[in-house]
Amino acid sequence: MSEFFLHLMRHGEPIHPGLLLGRTDAPTTPEGVASCVAQVEELSFQSIVCSDLQRSAEAARAIADPRGLHPILDSRWRELDFGDWDGLAPAKVDSAAISAFWDDPDANPPPGGERWSALVSRVEAALAAIPPQDTLVVTHGGAIRAALASLFGFGQRQVWAFDLPYAALISLRVWPGTPRSAQIAGLWT
Repeated sequence: MSEFFLHLMRHGEPIHPGLLLGRTDAPTTPEGVASCVAQVEELSFQSIVCSDLQRSAEAARAIADPRGLHPILDSRWRELDFGDWDGLAPAKVDSAAISAFWDDPDANPPPGGERWSALVSRVEAALAAIPPQDTLVVTHGGAIRAALASLFGFGQRQVWAFDLPYAALISLRVWPGTPRSAQIAGLWT
C-alpha cells in the first residue's frame, strides 16, 4: 500500500486563550477560524476529520465547505480531559500539582481528569481509523502530541519540545502497515 499525507492542524485561537481547555467546548474567534483556513489554502487532501468540540469543528467546516467536503467528527480527537482543572487558567491551579502534571502527565493526571496514556490510546485508535488517503485532521495541541507519540514513539518530554501555536500545521507522510511508520514532511506555524 502506498503512503499518504496526514496533515495535523491545531484549531484557531479560542475566545478565551490560555485556559486549560480540555472537554470545555469553547468557541474560536473568527480570526482563529480564518487563520486555519489560510494555513491549508495550498494543501490537497481528500478527507477532513476533526474533534467534535466546536473550536475544531468550526475550522473544519470552514475549510471543508468550499472544497465540497464534509468533516467527520470524531470525539477521539478531543483534547486531554483536564478534569477539575478544565476551563481554569494554569495560575488558578495549585502550583505543585500542575508542576507535577507537566513533569509526568501520566503519573500525575489532573484530579478527575485523563492520564496521558489514555489520550495516546484513544488517538492511536483514531489514527487507525483514518483511511490511507491524504487527510486533514483539525484537533487540539494535546491530541497532536499524542499522535506524534504514537507514530514516532516519542516520549512525553519529546512531544512537549514541539511548539504548537493556534493554527499550527504539521504534515506527515505515513506508510500504512503494522506498525504504521511516518516521517515529518513539513511543519508550518
